[in-house]
Amino acid sequence: MTRLEILDPTVEATAAPAIAYAPRPDSLAGKRIGLIENTKFNSDRLLLKIGEILTGEYGAAEVKLYRKHNSSVPAHQEIIDELRQACDVMVAGIGD
Repeated sequence: MTRLEILDPTVEATAAPAIAYAPRPDSLAGKRIGLIENTKFNSDRLLLKIGEILTGEYGAAEVKLYRKHNSSVPAHQEIIDELRQACDVMVAGIGD
């Protein structure tokens, strides 16, 4: 008699690590907004339009655009350091 062995390739799901989100401000009025674009086509245009809306409709004080080295890497340390000093809120965006 041939013995049949059945293998179950699934594993039990593990809990995803908890993500701690930064607290959101109550208002954007007077806030300095940092925009990080990822160098993909139109990501800068999209973020600049968002910046216009945030200043025009939500009262943000200023908007500054930062550019990553390329889309496949996290923001480089110089951007992170400047954002911590110069911005109250940050928006990251993609293009394509």
